[in-house]
Amino acid sequence: MMAADTMRLGKSEIVNSALKSMEANLNSQKMTTREAVAQTCRTLFAFGHDSGLSGQITARAEQPGTYWTQRLGLGFDEITSENLLLIDEDLNVLQGEGMANPANRFHSWLYRARPDVQCIVHSHAPHVSALSMLEVPLEIAHMDTCVLYGQCAFLEKWPGIPVGNEEGEIISGALKEKKAILLAHHGLLVTGASVEEACVLGVMFERAARLQLLAMAAGTIQPISPELGHEAQQWINTPRRTQATFAYYARRAEKMLHPF
Repeated sequence: MMAADTMRLGKSEIVNSALKSMEANLNSQKMTTREAVAQTCRTLFAFGHDSGLSGQITARAEQPGTYWTQRLGLGFDEITSENLLLIDEDLNVLQGEGMANPANRFHSWLYRARPDVQCIVHSHAPHVSALSMLEVPLEIAHMDTCVLYGQCAFLEKWPGIPVGNEEGEIISGALKEKKAILLAHHGLLVTGASVEEACVLGVMFERAARLQLLAMAAGTIQPISPELGHEAQQWINTPRRTQATFAYYARRAEKMLHPF
């Protein structure tokens, strides 16, 4: 079909054609799970998610009931695939040196409740944390952030430090089948069908919170059409586009962390 012929196509036909083209042309280097988890840690650090030793990134490992995570005592920027820990649901270290963050316990609850989840990102990113202090849910009202449209739950009351089984039950119960949740007085949590998806959603969650705070300071946020919001969510959140976005974020992060 010649390029001029597309001017007669309807929107749905163009969308489907573009999606097929992305499948064929958007290629990125595939990382191992360990490499992708380590890169996610460094990427989130570069995008401002650092909060000392707070926050955890985990991903299911090959053996059921086990997952990879960072070692307590290392910042996101210090994580490599070599210093990750392999732990079980009870946080026992199966491979690696050191200990996992005790707050990883609520990840175990989420993995049990959601077989579809392959990766969990939890951070105390500054704009999300500021929004959480207001006890208001995340509002998705901009095209860029529609990857989270209809996908963000809200836990409006802080249950305390997430190191007990109670917090695991509360957070997994509040998340239900959604991909993300804003935790009041705490931070963000996103899940992904892949490590790449969880990383991209984590970056976009913080951007959405920043945009919301800027808009709230200027006036009243106007909602977008649910039909268009869901359309945008499905358009943005495809595996191939997510992989390409993850790869770009990784390149950008490494340049920010190692400028010379």
